[in-house]
Amino acid sequence: MKSLFVLILVSLVVGISAFLVFLLAGKKNQFDDIEGPKYRMLNDDDDDDLDNTKK
Repeated sequence: MKSLFVLILVSLVVGISAFLVFLLAGKKNQFDDIEGPKYRMLNDDDDDDLDNTKK
């Protein structure tokens, strides 16, 4: 029975700490732009390479 109380206490500590980490990540704007990175790789940033090949 004692081990059951220990396991419940440990699970509460782990759950509350995970929730606090989630809130901290939300305050630091980790979840603001979820669409941008998948479209950023499609941008063509090779303008310098095109200028060098035309010479």
